[in-house]
Amino acid sequence: MERPKQVRILQLNEWDKLERTLFRLKQGYELQFRLGPSLQGKDVHVHTNYPVDTDSFDRHHFQLVHWQNTIGGDDSDRYCAIDLQIAGSFQFYFSYGHNQKISTGFIVVDPILRVGHDNRILPLDCICAQTFLSKCLGQFDEWEDRLNVAKQSGYNMIHFTPLQTLGLSRSCYSLADQLELNPDFSRPDKTYTWSDVARLVEKLKKEWNVLCITDVVYNHTAANSGWLKKHPECSYNVLNSPHLKPAWLLDRALWHLTCDVAEGKYQDRGLPALIESESHLDSIRRIIWDEIYPKLRLWEFYQVNVNKILDDFRDALQHGEKKKCDTKQPLKIIQDPEFKRYGSTVNMSLLLKMFVPRGNRPDEIQECCNWVSKKLEELNMERYQEAHWHQEQAVNCTLATVSYERLANYGPRLGPVTEKHPLVTRYFTYDFEVMPLEQEEPMMYQPEKAVYFMAHNGWVMGDDPLRNFAEPGSNVYLRRELICWGDSVKLRYGKKPEDCPYLWAHMQKYTEITAKIFHGVRLDNCHSTPIRVAEYMLDTARKIRPNLYVVAELFTGSEETDNVFVTKLGISSLIREAMSAADSHEEGRLVYRFGGLPVGSFAQPSVKPLVPKIAHALFMDVTHDNESLIQHRSAYDPLPSSTIVSMACCASGSTMGYDYLVPHQISVVSEERLYPKYNPNTHPGHLGEVNQQSGIIAGKHAINKLHRELGANAFYQVYVDQVDEDIVAVTRHCPKSHSSVVAVSRTAFRDPATSYYKSDLPSMCIPGKIEEIVMEARTVQRKADPYERDVHCINGLPQYTVDIEEHLQLKDSKIVKTEVTSKDRNDYVYEIKFENFPPGSIIIFRVSLDPNAQETVGKLRHHLAQFSPHYKAGSIPDMHALPPLTNSFASIASGITLADLNLLLYRCDFEEQEDGGGCYTLPNFGPLKYAGLQGFISVLADIRPGNDLGHPLCENLRAGDWMMDYISSRLITHGGKLEEIGNWFQAMFAYLKCLPRYLIPCYFDAILVGAYTTIMDITWSQMSSFVQNGSTFVKHLALSSLQMCGVGRFPALPKLSGCIEGVPYRLNYITGEKEQCCVSLAAGLPHFAAGLFRCWGRDTFISLRGLMLVTGRYVEARNIILAFASTLRHGLIPNLLGNGVCARYNCRDAVWWWLQCIQDYCVKVENGVKILKCPVSRLYPTDQSPPLEPGTLDQPLHDVIQEVMQRHMEGVQYRERNAGPHMDSHMRDEGFNVTIGVDLETGFVFGGQRYNCGTWMDKMGESEIAQNKGIPATPRDGSAVEIVGLSKSTIRWLMELHKNSLFPHSGVKAHKDGKEILITYAQWNEKIQQNFEKNFFVSEDPADPFEKFPNLVHKRNIYKDSCGASSPWCDYQLRPNFPIAMVVAPELFQPEKAWKALKTVEKKLLGPLGLKTLDPDDKVYCGVYDNSFDSGDFNISRGYNYHQGPEWLWPVGYFLRAMLHFSKVMETKLYEDTIYLVKNVLSHHYDYLEKSPWKGLPELTNENGGYCPFSCETQAWSIATILEVLYEL
Repeated sequence: MERPKQVRILQLNEWDKLERTLFRLKQGYELQFRLGPSLQGKDVHVHTNYPVDTDSFDRHHFQLVHWQNTIGGDDSDRYCAIDLQIAGSFQFYFSYGHNQKISTGFIVVDPILRVGHDNRILPLDCICAQTFLSKCLGQFDEWEDRLNVAKQSGYNMIHFTPLQTLGLSRSCYSLADQLELNPDFSRPDKTYTWSDVARLVEKLKKEWNVLCITDVVYNHTAANSGWLKKHPECSYNVLNSPHLKPAWLLDRALWHLTCDVAEGKYQDRGLPALIESESHLDSIRRIIWDEIYPKLRLWEFYQVNVNKILDDFRDALQHGEKKKCDTKQPLKIIQDPEFKRYGSTVNMSLLLKMFVPRGNRPDEIQECCNWVSKKLEELNMERYQEAHWHQEQAVNCTLATVSYERLANYGPRLGPVTEKHPLVTRYFTYDFEVMPLEQEEPMMYQPEKAVYFMAHNGWVMGDDPLRNFAEPGSNVYLRRELICWGDSVKLRYGKKPEDCPYLWAHMQKYTEITAKIFHGVRLDNCHSTPIRVAEYMLDTARKIRPNLYVVAELFTGSEETDNVFVTKLGISSLIREAMSAADSHEEGRLVYRFGGLPVGSFAQPSVKPLVPKIAHALFMDVTHDNESLIQHRSAYDPLPSSTIVSMACCASGSTMGYDYLVPHQISVVSEERLYPKYNPNTHPGHLGEVNQQSGIIAGKHAINKLHRELGANAFYQVYVDQVDEDIVAVTRHCPKSHSSVVAVSRTAFRDPATSYYKSDLPSMCIPGKIEEIVMEARTVQRKADPYERDVHCINGLPQYTVDIEEHLQLKDSKIVKTEVTSKDRNDYVYEIKFENFPPGSIIIFRVSLDPNAQETVGKLRHHLAQFSPHYKAGSIPDMHALPPLTNSFASIASGITLADLNLLLYRCDFEEQEDGGGCYTLPNFGPLKYAGLQGFISVLADIRPGNDLGHPLCENLRAGDWMMDYISSRLITHGGKLEEIGNWFQAMFAYLKCLPRYLIPCYFDAILVGAYTTIMDITWSQMSSFVQNGSTFVKHLALSSLQMCGVGRFPALPKLSGCIEGVPYRLNYITGEKEQCCVSLAAGLPHFAAGLFRCWGRDTFISLRGLMLVTGRYVEARNIILAFASTLRHGLIPNLLGNGVCARYNCRDAVWWWLQCIQDYCVKVENGVKILKCPVSRLYPTDQSPPLEPGTLDQPLHDVIQEVMQRHMEGVQYRERNAGPHMDSHMRDEGFNVTIGVDLETGFVFGGQRYNCGTWMDKMGESEIAQNKGIPATPRDGSAVEIVGLSKSTIRWLMELHKNSLFPHSGVKAHKDGKEILITYAQWNEKIQQNFEKNFFVSEDPADPFEKFPNLVHKRNIYKDSCGASSPWCDYQLRPNFPIAMVVAPELFQPEKAWKALKTVEKKLLGPLGLKTLDPDDKVYCGVYDNSFDSGDFNISRGYNYHQGPEWLWPVGYFLRAMLHFSKVMETKLYEDTIYLVKNVLSHHYDYLEKSPWKGLPELTNENGGYCPFSCETQAWSIATILEVLYEL
């Protein structure tokens, strides 16, 4: 089997904010964009800068991604896709209509790295990187000997700091020339070039299997860079950035203070050159405030010249023109862009508007000028206070710097103030003669000099990394908040290459040189590098090297902000550091966070949602710009901490010097010594050379080798166990082979020589069979001379080495003793006892399953391979498989009936209780929704994506076999095909029971998912072509229909005539006799699932078309129609079926829904009209007869239909049988009296009265407290609009049938004026047609002559809910019922009027899932249904508002179908717009269906789609009517 393509689905929604979300993908994946609920039905366009149709990537060129799978009704399967074949960062955005970029996001595609002569892939998780300071490698011809240390230590990636010419400071990151190789690498007689470096890099890749990366430094250049002198515009200087002038002046003042302090001028003021105490800091503070700030007068750069503005104001009053201005804006100082003293100004027009003299006399003008002067002084004072605030911060930051550099124990302790070590680092370059400050200030305004006052770079603690701190608007330099690098000048790129052409071109060449040679780059100072610059340069690099590996270290303090850099730049790995951990527990937590899945994780499908991720980590024990681990912890900690880091499922790394225990930081600035070379035969005291015995190099070699092995062999599951406060155990597990590697490390965060470590260590348990000890190692001391820092070579501690042994058997271990403590069901557990495990030690075990368990897993995977090729790996053919497993599951399950599928997949608790059982109950969770597979699948679907192995279901599976036994035994007891399937599960679970308990959840999931997906395919294959060829939404709704269509232990339907073919039979479980077992329709789950309350006439026939006819279940639909036909009495079918013998005939509409379904059956089913001749075995041939045995009296269905029509025309009046409180405890006595008839003037069917409710809105008051008991909330007596529509549909249909000789009756008999007359169906049809609009439409014309109660009209352009109600107000209520009539009898409606009415429904009643059952403007509207609430409120107590506002789902189906019909007959554009609306509405149902554990649609919601706990969780008619809409589409 070929491995399936990996597909990730990103659902788009209008409200998405994805700019800071990281989506990581691999090359070869397919990314699909699908529409979420908020966008379905809209004309959405997805654009991306991924080069879909071209080979070259252009960040600014976006292409339209074309939609696929657009054929079909809804948008659930509509997608557009990108086949990801190149690495990098790619942006997408989507829009619809005229909106631009509704939302945008990024995807990052990982590079594919290759090594060796054979160009084999190096997975990112296999990287073991080591950093070298390039300047410490010496002459180029000695590099290999020094780099060989990395090779012999097991590293496969070398990170070089920049190889370019360094600046005067000799910092590795202060580059004087980005294009030239550092001349230090050459010899007097040999000059090396970039070509030599390229050849070395290629050699390391092919022969050493080592890749090379290097830093790129874009943010600054060395202050002595020659090219910068020629192009000073590339810097932030006081000419192009005049906002820096005050900061430059302050910087010069502090430099002069440095010189004075160094010369001892302030000795008598308490400030000597050697600063040693807090009192000296206080002296600095006083001097700055008392002498420097008053002399600088920095506030003047921000203030206005009051006298000049007054002169201008006075002149403008007399001579100037007044310009229009916005007087609502406050008067404020406008900053002088050149930052001259008193150079700022104000808006003169606004000033003239705000200050108007009382007259033109000189004294009046002077008075006005005085007020202006006062206002200007106030504004100047505000600027003075702002400057004072900046000055306070500047003093604080200055003193904090001095304190760190000269007083703090953890600081550099610089010693006396000198020009080399100034009081504070200079913020700006100054290459001119030092003069008194007052003579230097004018130089700011001399362009030829100001251009060379360049701002240094640095970093700002706690600053927004997305803000450029050198740009206007930032006061970082003035406030002295910059932690400055005095050797480097910050570069000023602008926003695009045209802003600074030389700089962009120079850095582009630098990037090209780097990308041609190196396999990757580290973005130095990434968080301060302008993102536009980094994007441009990385795009340049990727054109040369498409699979560029990009790493960076970010200090933003926010994962969300990190993601901005990672997503926009396509960073492959973020550098993370174990040194940040304060203890071993935190170090272990970092391992878990930075990679891998939990051990025992579920197998994920190849097609799944795209979920946000954290950035891939390059997890380093220590980075090159941090202090040595030995300084902060101890010399014993590098080995265990390195082991912990290497066990992380991500890239790992270190810095040169760590492994041979250099006890100090190797400074990137001051270090000039050379690294040692590798010599296998050297001895500890030999400086300049190292070998395997140096420090922990031998241990690191073994650990790195293991790290590479684990990454290459898919050991991507991780478990971290904190054994005690110092011991961390990390497990890496391979889910294919179920092999594990367990590394146990005893850290030494404290020096064991001076700190207490307990000797009594807890034991630990390792499940499985320990194959070997991969290695055990301890940091030990040896005889060697004490450490002395060498002047030529970077040397480490010679007295420490690693005592390491590899590939041992347990019995040979010097560290642990073990014993097998459990061997139950092939489940080995080793107890590990630490006997000699001091701090600084590690032991690593290789663990496999017990051989029997391993064989069992192989056989199980063999059987699972029928479902997914994922399980081919590690599978073993099962030569002695149990009989149920000798055939594929698909062949075993084929032929199962849809009725049996109801039991296999579903059945809620009430249904199961009929069989004496119930749904499976999980401790700490509760009962599952279904007893069938869906109950388990719904929970697993929530657990699987996040691998929630602590979920109660997983706990239950690990604790025992009860769940597996429940599934198989439940099916076996039912016999037949279900028994075969149950036996298959039992046989599969037999393997599962022999596995270690931690593996059971993932394999249980695999078995269920495999069987479930097969069963779904079998289900759909038995349904109509509409379902088989339909969208995912259609298929899942069709699957949901199985929930409702089942056969319980007791038959729910009356028996059919024995003359009918295709009636299913079974043997009665008690008598053993043959009995009919027709499928019946449950109204909803869980409340109407079983017993007497399962089947309801109205619910059944509102649902039957969608659930059975649309899905192709024709025979079952026919049987249900005929079964209800047998119960006809009083010209009605029952509301509550009660198996026919306990039926309740108290609804007026069910019979019309039944007739509509017969019509639909005849139309939908081939030769469907034959049903009219099917025999109906009448239970009640007369109203008074007792129930008859089947076959006593059979009638053709057409005669039963005719009886319905005749009885209605004659009029029906009766009192319900067994009327009284025992039948209905809430109904008043009058309510049991039923009256139905036909109005001969209009042809409308009418009925009901104020004390009963005969339509679907049938809530009877129940509250004695609120006094609504026995009073229907919605009696809807008279002619209900949907009944009129349904009757019109039936009459029209019968008329056409008779015309075509398919129905023997032409009409019905009636009595008029004492005579019996025949009213043909044609006449009756015409009568309704003529009277409907004038009786039901509420015209926009107030003078409509047909309007009987114009005073009751409160909504126009709607159709009444009823006609002739006992309470006329009720006729005029806006409810969702007239769309039903529009669908079944569209001929009654004038399209323009119908459309206006439907738009009112859309505006007033349409909710997210359903339609409000009452106009929200109605005084009794309440959208929240709470059947438990009982107070004095008449309108809501005991759920009285059941149909007075809550949003019911099933009417929305008819509303959408009506919209589709009338828009189509009106105009094409309207129809297209309506399709978008319909799709958008349906998307919410799809979303609900997918997320619901019931996998259905609810009965109703509270207002605005809110969850209603009193609703059925899944309702037959809700599913059915939505399916019908999809069928219409």
